[in-house]
Amino acid sequence: MDDKIRRLQEQKAKAMLGGGTERIKKQHAKGKLTARERIELLVDRHSFEEIGMLKEHRSYDFGMEKQQFLGDGVVTGYGTIDGRLVYVFAQDFTVFGGALSETHAQKICRIMDLAIENGAPVIGLNDSGGARIQEGVDSLGGYADIFYRNTRASGVIPQLSAIMGPCAGGAVYSPAITDFIVMVENSSYMFVTGPNVVKTVTNEEVSSDDLGGAMTHATKSGVTHCVAANDLDCIHQIRKLLSYIPQNCNEKPKDLPYEVGDEYRDELTNIIPESSMQPYDMKEIIHGIVDIDSFFEIHEHYADNIVVGFARLGGQSIGIVANQPFSLAGVLDVESSKKGARFVRFCDCFNIPLLVLVDVPGFLPGTDQEWHGIITNGAKLLYAFSDATVPRITVITRKAYGGAYDVMNSKHIGADMNYAWPTAEIAVMGAKGASEIIFKNEIAKADDPEAKLEEKQAEYQEKFANPYRAAARGFIDEVIEPRETRRKLIKSFSMLNNKKVLLPARKHGNIPL
Repeated sequence: MDDKIRRLQEQKAKAMLGGGTERIKKQHAKGKLTARERIELLVDRHSFEEIGMLKEHRSYDFGMEKQQFLGDGVVTGYGTIDGRLVYVFAQDFTVFGGALSETHAQKICRIMDLAIENGAPVIGLNDSGGARIQEGVDSLGGYADIFYRNTRASGVIPQLSAIMGPCAGGAVYSPAITDFIVMVENSSYMFVTGPNVVKTVTNEEVSSDDLGGAMTHATKSGVTHCVAANDLDCIHQIRKLLSYIPQNCNEKPKDLPYEVGDEYRDELTNIIPESSMQPYDMKEIIHGIVDIDSFFEIHEHYADNIVVGFARLGGQSIGIVANQPFSLAGVLDVESSKKGARFVRFCDCFNIPLLVLVDVPGFLPGTDQEWHGIITNGAKLLYAFSDATVPRITVITRKAYGGAYDVMNSKHIGADMNYAWPTAEIAVMGAKGASEIIFKNEIAKADDPEAKLEEKQAEYQEKFANPYRAAARGFIDEVIEPRETRRKLIKSFSMLNNKKVLLPARKHGNIPL
């Protein structure tokens, strides 16, 4: 028995070394952790249980039978994060550059199957050069097996992807189907075709980082939701992100202990400028409403005319969607509509209540927007809010003009509670534009057209650019002082805690993709 146990221990020790000490040193020299080091930092101490440690590939082409590494380039298993069950896979770049083989894919699929069956999040730590080309179609089939499970798991369990090295070719589509992607600056990249292929096909010269680096995808494509400075920061962000999310679609996020006290926030009163043309930072309002240091922004660098993210309010996890007057005056455009819709859909999947803060002058006009599908993309946000069954509360802080008023979680599309500050302006359009249309002839005939326009503008402002007409119609439940916003929201979300909505029987809706 001693000999057999000794052999087992030797096999395990061999597996723990991955591609060997020299390759591990190279990984460290690049400022990157190994797959096992990443898992140790991600999960609670001593909680990780590995599955498939001794698995090997079955390829005999191109001399592959002479290159066997136990575990076949991916570490898989389960553990806990803050006491919650999670399933994890971490690709090992020290083994064949993390390239995916048939058996490598089988290990990942096994973890995903367990995660779905047991209703727990799955976290992928990606660091791979792509498909193992020596295996041909077998490796491609392995990718497809993973994609299929990503899709089946969507909306059932949370799926989080960390890109901690290369992720190229077909490999990118698995993270793209998951709920959130975190990329590491200067060491990770994602692209369907690399710089060499791009140069061959289009004659463009571009670096890997410019083509598919973390900040490229954070600012230009919106592929990545968060950017981390290094591996440690990436793992910290994954752990924090998970804290706002439930285990699966049948559970609610865990509330943190909170004792309600004096919830008035006087600092909220002085944020909105006197002039409705002057910008302000909506994040000041968010931080003034939510629990201290609880706001976790998603897609911070992409489409910054809308702000989305998680926070806690009285200990309860909520999702926030807010127009940002600091950028493009807070208008809705193609990118911000997609960004908002995606976030709303996620929150609705996993029972996370939504708070919507509105200061929107409308949709961005222009040929560029029309030709890039502002109609279809704006409809995505409208559809996402209309389809959501979680508690939904809206606060209009200032402008709510035109169709954008409807889209931003208005009472008409199913919002549960709608509040407005006294500074709110709810109208078809701004006072100046409306006056120029309504009083066009009167202004033209006036001795002083400019003075007449100012007079009519003030008249329109007094009559329509306020929250009271909407409140009289019942479209606004209450006009509130800014300082009492936090208190109102805590009580309203508590009141809506057991909300249930029966939807029409159907296979699924057809969101305008």
